[in-house]
Amino acid sequence: MQNCRGTNKLRWSFQTVFSLFKYDVLLLGRLDVFQDAQCVKVNPDSPQKQVRFLTLSGDKMLLTPQPRLRTGFFSVLESHMIPTGCIPEACTSVGAAKYGRPIGLDEKVKVNLIVIGSVAVDPSTGTRLGKGEGFAELEYGMLRYMGSISDSTMIVTTVHDKQLVNDIPVEKLLIHDVPVDIICTPTQVIFTNTTIPKPQGIYWEKLSPEKLGQIRILQELKRRIENETGTTLPCGPSEKLPPTAQRRRRKRRR
Repeated sequence: MQNCRGTNKLRWSFQTVFSLFKYDVLLLGRLDVFQDAQCVKVNPDSPQKQVRFLTLSGDKMLLTPQPRLRTGFFSVLESHMIPTGCIPEACTSVGAAKYGRPIGLDEKVKVNLIVIGSVAVDPSTGTRLGKGEGFAELEYGMLRYMGSISDSTMIVTTVHDKQLVNDIPVEKLLIHDVPVDIICTPTQVIFTNTTIPKPQGIYWEKLSPEKLGQIRILQELKRRIENETGTTLPCGPSEKLPPTAQRRRRKRRR
């Protein structure tokens, strides 16, 4: 697992390789927790495009974040909002912005299921590795603040069988890391029965000023909490932003 715990660039390359696989989402679609869900939160990355399609095709509400939270927060999509034949387009980031309804922190929405991506996941514990930028954790924390999810909200990850590992050390997890309850691969469904506590919100003492400066919705949330409580929230240590984040930020300045 040393390679999977390497640089952000390597993490991204690893996930990009498996994004080329056409994941069979039939196993996910057969799960009671998916069939019973009225609202599913799915991350905006390419490997989960079929999950977004399955959600909208099943007449469920899709909640998907703006990529990297750089232009907003979440978009809500429902099949009746999308012209006939345009659901595949709506499953892309451009299509979600085109057909979706942007929401804010005051939106009253109940999320029944969360589907996230992983670079690697340990079926025995429910621990996962993401791309290393923490957006899944930030999105989760904000949904906890909104009251949209709770500890009982199931978290599913869709991966290839080759992304299953058995050596992600639980003791290395941070308080904001999100464990998974269910793993869906093209060949099997695994219930992890994880005992790892789920995050309770945003852990501001872990959030760097650079990351906070990137994400306007987080800045809004921080101001709101400080105004509500009359206290100043802590700030985490400084960090060097991943190259992709730095590159996008420079483009916006031009």
